[in-house]
Amino acid sequence: MGRYIPSAETIKQRCTSIKAWELPKQESALAPDYVWTNKDMDPVPVEDQTWTLWTWMAYWATDTINLGTWETASSIIAVGLTWREAIPIMVVGTFCVAIPMVLNGAIGAALHVPFSVIVRSGFGYYFAYFCIVSRSILAMFWLGIQGANGAQAITVMITAIWPSYANVPDHIGKATQGISTNGMISYFIFWIIQLPLLLIPPTKLRWLFIIKLVAAPITAVATLGWCVHKAGGSGELFNLQPAVSGSTYAYLWLSCMSAVTGSWATLACNIPDFSRYAKSSNGQYIQLPFLPIIFTICGVLGIITTSASIVIWGEPYWNPLDIVAKWLDYGHSGRAAAFFAATAWYIAQVGTNITANSISAANDLTVLFPKYVNIFRGCIIAAIVGGWVIVPWKILSSAETFLAFMGGYSVFLAPMAGIIASDYWLIKRRRIDVPGLYDPYGRYRYWYGINWQGLVAFLCAVGPNLPGLAYSINAKGTHISQGAKNLYSFDWLYGFVSSIVIYTVLHLIFPAKESLVPKTIDGVELLAQRKAETGGQSPAEKEIAEDYEKHAGQFSEQGIRRRSEGYGYANVDPLHHARDVYDK
Repeated sequence: MGRYIPSAETIKQRCTSIKAWELPKQESALAPDYVWTNKDMDPVPVEDQTWTLWTWMAYWATDTINLGTWETASSIIAVGLTWREAIPIMVVGTFCVAIPMVLNGAIGAALHVPFSVIVRSGFGYYFAYFCIVSRSILAMFWLGIQGANGAQAITVMITAIWPSYANVPDHIGKATQGISTNGMISYFIFWIIQLPLLLIPPTKLRWLFIIKLVAAPITAVATLGWCVHKAGGSGELFNLQPAVSGSTYAYLWLSCMSAVTGSWATLACNIPDFSRYAKSSNGQYIQLPFLPIIFTICGVLGIITTSASIVIWGEPYWNPLDIVAKWLDYGHSGRAAAFFAATAWYIAQVGTNITANSISAANDLTVLFPKYVNIFRGCIIAAIVGGWVIVPWKILSSAETFLAFMGGYSVFLAPMAGIIASDYWLIKRRRIDVPGLYDPYGRYRYWYGINWQGLVAFLCAVGPNLPGLAYSINAKGTHISQGAKNLYSFDWLYGFVSSIVIYTVLHLIFPAKESLVPKTIDGVELLAQRKAETGGQSPAEKEIAEDYEKHAGQFSEQGIRRRSEGYGYANVDPLHHARDVYDK
């Protein structure tokens, strides 16, 4: 059976009516009938709980090796510190963020539900949407930032083949806009090639991740070796001294540490989206030692290389593609090396966008707009918003801007991670009514869908850092006290710890007894029971089967399989109702 192609009338309807974009309503195993939801929010069935310790290690090994990790470490050198400060900053920063990642990852591994559902326990059914919106925006930011980095790889690749590409007249104005004309062309090429890859489930792109896991480390080590050799060995390189001292040194150290933790602040919140596929909680605990190790190893490559660039060129090159671009001046062999190195970084960027950014953003969009958005459509929306609306090339225009961005969104995500962790471990004592998380009128409704303790804890943790955030965005037009500046230098740590303390104290004084249960009501068990009652089918599968019987003979087994995909990871056609294939 061929792929469905919308008729001219259907296209006309979708251009003139929002209703024409509605998706077929899916029946959830746990959500009430009046709640519009999707299958991806249900607890993961036992047969799909496949992640082991080795899966976690492979995930972090592939996800960590990218330009963002390199730049996070290298930007520490670019703002005036040296490798002596940068390495412990990397270790301490990643260890700090690994703690909430493990605490919150254990929730997903135990309950097997996503972040968008778990967050309702601490924030309330409706206030949780604020957290989901915040997380989705930041995921789209990172989608764009990784894309802007990848565009530079395209520029190097094209220039290596056609050197005249570097001389394309700049009609945009890189000095003011952060991107040149040829840079914009490269960015569009990167984006248009990446888009179809974002729409393919990661399970079908295993070959791409294997290439990334091999090519990116080899390229990183080769770049390091070339720079150290060019700098004349390690002597002068390791004698570099920090450009700041005194209290400025101390608070810059803390600020850089917050930037490191901020680079993983999103995953510290939404790690349940991945850990819910774990066989048990034990495997995900490997994140605590493994994340700091793998992140620091990758970061050290960037730190030493950036330090060497200061010796070679007198200024820090904190983006490895800037160094690779220098190879273009070394004849045919240099251009060939630049092409292959840029290709490796390109693959690394696309791989990271697939696993860490586009799916996270798409998941959130399906929760926010389940009536109109599935995973497929969500990936398209995320690619457009993250790729163009947020103008990511401006964020990457300088090391200071990049660090300000990294620290800025930690202000909001750190309290979220703290409240989620303290709610589960300290207040609920790991006892959650999973079906209640799906009911807007259930025990986690609190006050009109808002848990006021969570709201107060969040505001108290965020509020003191807002002046510092404003100052980091516009230093010239903002005047704040030195104390506010100093507090903002460790915004992530303050937000995470203070939210835990405030939230826990509020619940001890004003306990929300209706949200407490004597033991966990497991959603996976309930899902299995419902499936047994329907003859081994999930509610969505049962609905498909019943409709199949009504229309027997109108479509083939291939058609029913395609329709089933519309209820799972990604709809096979993002631009029409799944039922249209069979009802036309």
